[in-house]
Amino acid sequence: MLLDDRRVFRRRVFLTTLLALVVVFVLWNVPGFDFITYPLRLFVTYVHEAGHSLAAVISGGQVLGFEVFENGGGVAYTSGGARWLILPAGYLGAALFGAILFYLANRLRYVEFLSACMAVLLLFFPLLLNSQSLTAMMVGLGFGLLFLLMTIRASRDLNRLVLAVLAAMTGLNAVMDLLFLTRNPEIGAGATINDAAKFAQEVAPALSPWMVAVGWAAIAVLLLLISFYYSVVRPLRRGL
Repeated sequence: MLLDDRRVFRRRVFLTTLLALVVVFVLWNVPGFDFITYPLRLFVTYVHEAGHSLAAVISGGQVLGFEVFENGGGVAYTSGGARWLILPAGYLGAALFGAILFYLANRLRYVEFLSACMAVLLLFFPLLLNSQSLTAMMVGLGFGLLFLLMTIRASRDLNRLVLAVLAAMTGLNAVMDLLFLTRNPEIGAGATINDAAKFAQEVAPALSPWMVAVGWAAIAVLLLLISFYYSVVRPLRRGL
């Protein structure tokens, strides 16, 4: 690729990234977009529970199933494996997924290939991890078909925009959820125990759930900042 072509490409990517961030801001702050934010919220939960499931498999455990509920919650049923890896893999897995997807969406020239990979993963992931949740199946099927359609019909810029929006929403939602845990005075209380409280109980009893949530939030923010720097800021500075 010639230097001038690279510069044009980076400018187009930068403008697409700015537009994606504007879209995310509007979706979060302007009323009336629930029909868009609701499925995105289900997707974030899908990625969260998939993170728990993958961590269980990687650490030698088993996935008994995972569910996504209509209210935006979810749960992964696992057996065995390393709890120190499984428990943070929900929030941090979602942040890492968002960071990697954002990086690839902004660095790959033929970004429709990334959309095709997303379609395959989303369509087959619930089957591979034994999900019996209708909502989880619908989320995987719906977003999988969306990316398949984008691969076939959408322009390269539209592919990049949608991928960047989804990446930003996934990563930032993980951060916002963790920040909510740090502000919640009843964190870890009651019958429903969140991941940070479970980690404090089972893995690091010397730490409070609040400290765990703050630590995870810091890691999640760092992942997103690194992704933004290496995919947008650094290439612009170097003119690539």
